[in-house]
Amino acid sequence: MAMDNTVTITGNATREPELRFTPSGQAVCSFGLAVNRRWQNRQTQEWEESTSFIDITAWAQLAENAAESVGRGTRVTVTGRLDQRSWETQEGDKRSKVEVVADDIAISLRWATATVQKNERRDGGSGGSGGSQGGGNQQGGRSFGSSGGGRQNPPAYSPDEEPF
Repeated sequence: MAMDNTVTITGNATREPELRFTPSGQAVCSFGLAVNRRWQNRQTQEWEESTSFIDITAWAQLAENAAESVGRGTRVTVTGRLDQRSWETQEGDKRSKVEVVADDIAISLRWATATVQKNERRDGGSGGSGGSQGGGNQQGGRSFGSSGGGRQNPPAYSPDEEPF
């Protein structure tokens, strides 16, 4: 039986995305996402709220597009996979965290508008008119690119390759 590890979450970016590059030149972007949940307590009839803070990591072209497009407070929908990272501190303490490695990031249009801005393809393939694919969105002067139809190939990086 195959296990599917796909999650989709919507929330607000808690900080400006940080774009870095691995030693081999692969782009990696990280930012935080605040995901709110609200429900009515059946006993008190009062509304209660909880916020989860999730770290998001994007690679390759998606990383560069996210760094240009997402700002603190931007509401986005992220689709990706859960990934647990473990490391040891300089003091020898073991640490681990679960994050979402993004396959796609979209600006939420629930409370905002966006303008499409196409990006040129960088992989040398032909993708329709003029060699560009997909579309992008703009929110607050930031451009946001996404892939056109079909599923993107996974990024060409080694999971052991840390950006820092």
